[in-house]
Amino acid sequence: MVVFFKKGANLVIAVETTHRPDATEAEKLSWLFGGATLLVATSLKGHFIGPRREMITPWSTNAVEITQNMGLEGITRIEEFVRTVEPEPRYDKMLQRVYEGLNSRIFTVAKTPDPIVYIDDISEYNKAEGLALSPDEEQYLRDLAAKLGRPLTDSEVFGFSQVNSEHCRHKIFNGTFVIDGEEKPMSLFKLIKKTSQVNPNKLVSAYKDNVAFVDGPKVDQFYPVNPDRPDYFEVKDLDTVISLKAETHNFPTTVEPFNGAATGTGGEIRDRLGGGKASLPIAGTAVYMTSYPRMAPEHRWELMMNPRVWLYQMPCDILIKASNGASDFGNKFGQPLICGSLLTFEHEENGKQYAYDKVIMLAGGVGFAAKKDALKGHPVANEKVVVMGGDNYRIGMGGGAVSSVETGQYDNAIELNAVQRANPEMQKRVSNVIRALAESDNNPIVSIHDHGAGGHLNALSELVEETGGKIHIDALPVGDKTLSAKEIVGNESQERMGLVIEEKDIDYVRTIAERERAPFYVVGETTGDDRFVFEQADGIKPIDLGMADMFGNSPKTVLTDTTVNVKYKDAVYDENRIEEYLTDVLSLEAVACKDWLTNKVDRSVTGKVARQQCQGEIQLPLSDCGVVALDYRGKAGIATSIGHAPQVALIDAAKGSVMAVAEALTNIVGAPMAEGLKSVSLSANWMWPCKNPGEDAALYRAVEACSDFVCELGINIPTGKDSLSMTQKYGNDKVYAPGTVIISAAGEVSDVRRTLTPVLQAKPSTLYYIDFSGTPLALGGSALSQVLNAIGSEAPYVSDANQFATTFNAVQTLVKKGMLLAGHDVAAGGLATTLLEMAFANCDGGIDFNTEAFVAAGESDLVKILFAENPALVVQVADEKCQRVEDALSAAGVRFFAIGTPSAERMLTVTHNGADHIFFIDHMRDVWFRSSYLMDAVQSGEKCAAERFENYKKQPIRYRFPSGFKGSLASRGLSLRRDGKSGVRAAIIREKGVNGDREMAYSLYLAGFDVKDVHMTDLMSGREALEDVNMIVFCGGFSNSDVLGSAKGWAGGFLWNDKAKAALEAYYKRQDTLSLGICNGCQLMIELNLINPEHKRKTTMEHNVSHKFESQFLGLTIPKNDSVMFGSLSGSKLGIWVAHGEGRFNLPEPLSSYNIVAKYNYNSYPANPNGSRGAVAGLASADGRHLAMMPHLERAIFPWQCGYYPATRRSEDVTPWIDAFVNARRWIEDKTK
Repeated sequence: MVVFFKKGANLVIAVETTHRPDATEAEKLSWLFGGATLLVATSLKGHFIGPRREMITPWSTNAVEITQNMGLEGITRIEEFVRTVEPEPRYDKMLQRVYEGLNSRIFTVAKTPDPIVYIDDISEYNKAEGLALSPDEEQYLRDLAAKLGRPLTDSEVFGFSQVNSEHCRHKIFNGTFVIDGEEKPMSLFKLIKKTSQVNPNKLVSAYKDNVAFVDGPKVDQFYPVNPDRPDYFEVKDLDTVISLKAETHNFPTTVEPFNGAATGTGGEIRDRLGGGKASLPIAGTAVYMTSYPRMAPEHRWELMMNPRVWLYQMPCDILIKASNGASDFGNKFGQPLICGSLLTFEHEENGKQYAYDKVIMLAGGVGFAAKKDALKGHPVANEKVVVMGGDNYRIGMGGGAVSSVETGQYDNAIELNAVQRANPEMQKRVSNVIRALAESDNNPIVSIHDHGAGGHLNALSELVEETGGKIHIDALPVGDKTLSAKEIVGNESQERMGLVIEEKDIDYVRTIAERERAPFYVVGETTGDDRFVFEQADGIKPIDLGMADMFGNSPKTVLTDTTVNVKYKDAVYDENRIEEYLTDVLSLEAVACKDWLTNKVDRSVTGKVARQQCQGEIQLPLSDCGVVALDYRGKAGIATSIGHAPQVALIDAAKGSVMAVAEALTNIVGAPMAEGLKSVSLSANWMWPCKNPGEDAALYRAVEACSDFVCELGINIPTGKDSLSMTQKYGNDKVYAPGTVIISAAGEVSDVRRTLTPVLQAKPSTLYYIDFSGTPLALGGSALSQVLNAIGSEAPYVSDANQFATTFNAVQTLVKKGMLLAGHDVAAGGLATTLLEMAFANCDGGIDFNTEAFVAAGESDLVKILFAENPALVVQVADEKCQRVEDALSAAGVRFFAIGTPSAERMLTVTHNGADHIFFIDHMRDVWFRSSYLMDAVQSGEKCAAERFENYKKQPIRYRFPSGFKGSLASRGLSLRRDGKSGVRAAIIREKGVNGDREMAYSLYLAGFDVKDVHMTDLMSGREALEDVNMIVFCGGFSNSDVLGSAKGWAGGFLWNDKAKAALEAYYKRQDTLSLGICNGCQLMIELNLINPEHKRKTTMEHNVSHKFESQFLGLTIPKNDSVMFGSLSGSKLGIWVAHGEGRFNLPEPLSSYNIVAKYNYNSYPANPNGSRGAVAGLASADGRHLAMMPHLERAIFPWQCGYYPATRRSEDVTPWIDAFVNARRWIEDKTK
């Protein structure tokens, strides 16, 4: 039956249950639903917008689990419906529908599972189902059926199409190319593999796993020793390998951007979980490429092509929804996004339309694994096949095959099958189990594989490929009872991992999974008979094939094409219009401020982020690369960067590849790579409109040039992906995405603290231009050409790979020796943009730039000097080091010259041939920021976006240190690693979805605590009662994905579970205890009323005024207070991280009745990120023992973790925030003497 709860005027919550709730159950549900009323009526009149009935939402999955933790039984689904009176209401047609009235049948799907179909006509079935099988593959299947003496089942044909799709098997990259009548000697894949054969460097694993692995440093592993129960953290040495991966999720993002990009991010994270015998992700990257969003009429370049009748979503919506989806997944999973890129592009010339109507959404990232687990084991017969994660739904049944064809080719029903379902909190649970196994001395995983394209078919067949296997269909969890056998085995539901484990280890792994609340299913076994079988409970086998038959021996793809030489017109320009050009270029999304992207994505979770996008005292997104530490020592780490040049590739495919690699490398050169350039490995992701005249030939040239350049540089490309159907059809019209390669660079960093900043330092110094190109300045493919509706005929490139490598390593030497004050690459927008960006993050000071050196080198065209995008770097060198830097660069044979100096005036003065061109930096910064404001107005609302635009430059972070503050560990008697126990015990408490646990545990450990890892399942089962600890910390994250309100579900576990409730009450009755709640933990403490139980009116936590997640490094003031943790910090102003969606304190009593221990430095948004009254950021109990605050002090205990820290103190060991934890330990020592 379905019962209805009503909240407010228009919200109805529908609960599918086996019985009508009794009074107690109704009370619990009313509390959970925020005071909603149970309705007597079983049907409601009116129009309602709600989720599609056939797919249970992830929101519902979480809500139902919350009810189970509260002791409520019989509830199977909970969904929200909103009443609407509009005649044509707006809703997301991909995910929602309009219901005329609500009744007990709203979740009923009038469908029974389809029976197994035996396929007589393969061609007809291929066409009807949109399987994208080639004629050769159809014939192969006909021959196979004849060999077996029976028709193939629908599951077998569908399975073959998925496992052997272009998406999964990369047939074009493995195919034979015949260009201009000549057969090319190497396939594209061989050209890429050649880079690793020529330059193996420190590669450990390439092309044969979910990720690439490179030999890494020895680091500290900080972990709880026994993950199957509450236990204490210890530190041990770990030899590592570093992982690199990048994936694209283009088609699903085009169709339904939020879930498409979310599952793209999730899938790429799972790749980094599934490397070797288990590996761990640390940080992510993202790239979005779409057609023009058409945000402002003054963006004249957007008028070149007419807007299309968009097939699914408009470009502006795609950009916002896709970035929301990717950000949401990373935020909830707990992966920081530290580097990214954005490109919007359209161009029509020579009778061809180029645009990213089929969008590019790339998710990449870095991580690590124990070196001992870097290579997969070899399964043998009679081992168990396990699946962990979520249920099966009808998702991606167009899947790998649909991703392999032109969008718009099939009818919407098939393409709608690509609508994804993202549940990051489920993936986090599964990840926690894998983390536990990866951290153990004896990892029981034999082999592991993520579920992505092709679902169980692909993942499980690859797991058992060496032995064969039998999978029991009835053991697979089904969320949609109408799925047929074909749909169960082939769907692409996310958040699932497949593992092979020996039978003796099953119970141990299951125990960990139960503790982490990760669904765990033993679904089959390895057999040793080289067959792949799916068997139903009744003995019928929807799939029963030999392994060799399944993977097929279909003929090699042959691509025949002719070179098409295309000439594009050059931009026509006038030196007198430079300010207009600069305004336009700074407004182009690729060049403009990306604050609208960075302000909603967590850039601090893990506490290992040493360099993220935002820089300087006003935290603007200006970084060239991202850097993470591999442990909390803050030394060894990984840097990553991105490069692409599709506009250049239109002029010359080969130059486009070289420029993409060059950009990635000039972006990463400011990070001290352990062995210079040799430490860098690349991922190459190829997006191309193949099988169109001239495009296959262009792709071959592009891959060949990329391979040659990388081989000459002495580095490798051990991973990548291709998506080669980048066209969108509108009837008979086609729009081609420009052939694009996105290069992701990554490698080991020797000292994360030495990464160069792009922010100009206020010191007597000189700016130098370091040339990485060696070719004349050219405007082809530049941002300037783009805003002038041109592509151009002459593109920049790199003349000599060896010279490029020499220049790279010369800069590296200077970085490692600390010889440079700042540095920023020249790329999108040219040198003018580089110089302005170096000054943007400051509140004062400017730059004097003189073009004399360019003129002397033969370039007198000021437009080219300012806007050409030839690879280069601008570095700032203190005057006393200039001679040494010049000598070092000259000795290495680097081409460089001095181009200017910092100035006191707030302007960029360009002196050219005796004339001065003056650009006011603050005005140009507003021009640059305005495009971000236009996007932000759509995602945050006009009011908040306008406030951000007005205030971003008025809210610099200011520091005031506690008097006598010493930033050394020794002065506190602390060390980064210690042997033995201190005897002062603390516990971190986490629920499923919490993701800030490790950095909190380490902060306590560093302050001298012995730290116990406690999960809510430990408290609810009675395994843990908190009797032996004196401090508890409720950690940050997204418990239960914030469903039904942040921390509501977590609180439900404490309020309605007798054992957890008793443990908590006993703890708070003691007088020798302290507690801290951060972010989600703060929300929990407020929900449980642990801070001010004496108040008549209860404090609540509300949504941020922007109604979105806010991520920022900002300033906090500690008022005079005598709380245990913050008393000694009274009067200080310190930088700190915030990352939350519901952080607004609703304080019903007068402010004077609260013990306020932390306030944001400014009252107004965004420095007050949530709109809390009085800028309140944290509260303590009246006695000062219990503290709840939204900002993350545990992610700012080291200077290298801080987005901005005073330069004079950056070399110190710790920030004042560590003293909050030290104060807590000392208080406990005094109390328990």
